Amino acid sequence: MTRRQFIALLGGAAIATPCVALAQERIRRVGVLMHTAAGEPEAQARLAAFLQGLQEAGWAVGRNVRIDTRWSVGDNARLSRDAVELVALGPEVILAGVGGTVGALQRASGTVPIVFAQAVDPVGNSFVESLARPGGNTTGFIQFEYVLSGKWLELLKEIAPRVTRVGVLREPGPAGIGQWAIIQSVAQTLGVELKPIGVANAGEIERAISAFSAAPNGGLVVAVSGASLIHRELIVGLAARHQLPTSYAYRNFVASGGLVAYGADIATQYRRAAGYVDRILKGEKPSDLPVQTPTKYDLAINLKAAKALGLNVPPALLARADEVIE
Repeated sequence: MTRRQFIALLGGAAIATPCVALAQERIRRVGVLMHTAAGEPEAQARLAAFLQGLQEAGWAVGRNVRIDTRWSVGDNARLSRDAVELVALGPEVILAGVGGTVGALQRASGTVPIVFAQAVDPVGNSFVESLARPGGNTTGFIQFEYVLSGKWLELLKEIAPRVTRVGVLREPGPAGIGQWAIIQSVAQTLGVELKPIGVANAGEIERAISAFSAAPNGGLVVAVSGASLIHRELIVGLAARHQLPTSYAYRNFVASGGLVAYGADIATQYRRAAGYVDRILKGEKPSDLPVQTPTKYDLAINLKAAKALGLNVPPALLARADEVIE
């Protein structure tokens, strides 16, 4: 979706509605908290998918719903302030994006309904009591199941069989630990030595990847985390500079020049989240809406990146790809 189309989606419905109709409808208030920069194309695509989902459910910005959006650009202190600010605006429900948005919103309010679009391990992170019965004021959609973590390493070995050492970029906490455990179990069967690499800040990432690349036969797996999205361009650039075949959890890393990615269609998650926001606005409680898993996973391969690394992508792998970038 182009920026022009996005703006039209955001405001077009209100422009096309007569003033009389505007006065007759109650304006409902929805908050959106995103932990990325407003100009990030992938984040805009996700927000556009959410707005499209609302539109499909009968909601039109300016006519019967108002959207208050905050972009925390990866700054945790700002994220906490934005969460408090959004809650103070009095929304009837808030959409939580990637990273620590759910936790920040829960600390800001224990009553305002929260719908997350791409949470990682919501039970382990104590966002919900269980997937079937979330309890409290929070529910939504997880972006992957832990078993998927092993797939990133399997894909890396399939496309770059010479790799015997793999650095795993991950965040601390339950989600990072869960992904590491699955990758570790797969590594044993593939004969791969693993090394954890933190993604707390750009300096840490650059130092760790540079040091890791000093030895031969290395590759990287970039696990799901908010920090990896914030530092996407840096990670992709370092992988290319140090000639490290890398697999990712997000398709937009491949669009930025990364080698291979396998993960959920995140835009679809945001569209589905709009359905939960619609149901809450119509009176349902988050505690009664079960947390749902992804329905669609995509495999993306960048042939230009493969060529730069001197890799020949197996035809069978190409045949399985949902997207091939040439």
